[in-house]
Amino acid sequence: MQLALNPLASRQVAVIGAGAGGLVAARELWREGHKVVVFERGDQVGGTWVYTPKVESDPLGLHPDRTTVHSSMYQSLRTNLPRESMGFRDYPFVAKEEDEERDPRRFPGHREVLRYLKDFASEFGISEIVRFETEVMVVDSVGGGKWKVKSKSKGGDGVHDEIYDAVVVCNGHYTEPRIAEIPGINTWKGKQIHSHNYRTPEPFRDQVVILIGSATSAIDISRDIAGVAKEVHVASRSVADETIEKQPVYNNMWLHSMIKSVQEDGSVVFRNGSVVLADVILHCTGYKYHFPFLETNGIVTVDDNRVGPLYKHVFPPALAPSLSFVGLPWKVVPFPQFELQSKWIAGLLSN
Repeated sequence: MQLALNPLASRQVAVIGAGAGGLVAARELWREGHKVVVFERGDQVGGTWVYTPKVESDPLGLHPDRTTVHSSMYQSLRTNLPRESMGFRDYPFVAKEEDEERDPRRFPGHREVLRYLKDFASEFGISEIVRFETEVMVVDSVGGGKWKVKSKSKGGDGVHDEIYDAVVVCNGHYTEPRIAEIPGINTWKGKQIHSHNYRTPEPFRDQVVILIGSATSAIDISRDIAGVAKEVHVASRSVADETIEKQPVYNNMWLHSMIKSVQEDGSVVFRNGSVVLADVILHCTGYKYHFPFLETNGIVTVDDNRVGPLYKHVFPPALAPSLSFVGLPWKVVPFPQFELQSKWIAGLLSN
């Protein structure tokens, strides 16, 4: 018996974002024969890997009218995965020893990752289908599985409406800060900043800094700052309440349990009972998923920072396969995951 196969389809697909996820999504969609347009708000590919010394007008990143900066890169950042596990399957992230401007280390700095992504985009001609400096204002279902995409280009003449058969959301999730909730913080007189707006340690020279968090950026930044700060106190919710430990290697850094409260005189009280008079509280407390452009009539929501309902973290069942997401899970091996998600999306769209 011969199985009847659906004819292969070629669709018009909009990809939101030209970071690692958007680039490999565009490549896989193109390979499947789809017509692809990539919308990128910045002026180059790379997404969060594009380092800039610029920071937002609100150091905490909460004010709705702040000047937003997409990237959360700090100057000293290196990968915490070896390059062997960061490359796409048919375009490995190999060290280019012959080029003196490249970073051959197994755990390279962020500039080397950006160069790799630019090389990838150039190799597969992806830059030619990217609309740079173009912000997506609205993505809205118009029925029949199709989507209206409203976009506005920098220096352009108003908002443009276009209809697509499918939309792949690859806008990243390292731009909208999450802030720790601390009793008394609204009247605390010290300075507060989220790690999204951290770039270099110099502004913290000779200051007493309390850093909240114990994940990757908190570990990096606490050590970065310890070289110039008077004291660094790391508050973690992952340790027992009685914890207070001097950290090895550094004579000015301590690990504490979480903050209990802060006082108007600038003092910070920890659950372990210790009190520190601090100049700065630095929130290394993660990010929110944020899709301000996406209108699904309540079908896709973000509840307690969980995007859903999604099948395998990619497809909302009621809107599949015309709407999909790449790169939502964290604590993963990101680039290979983006590639496999994109292959699945591209294949489903072409039947």
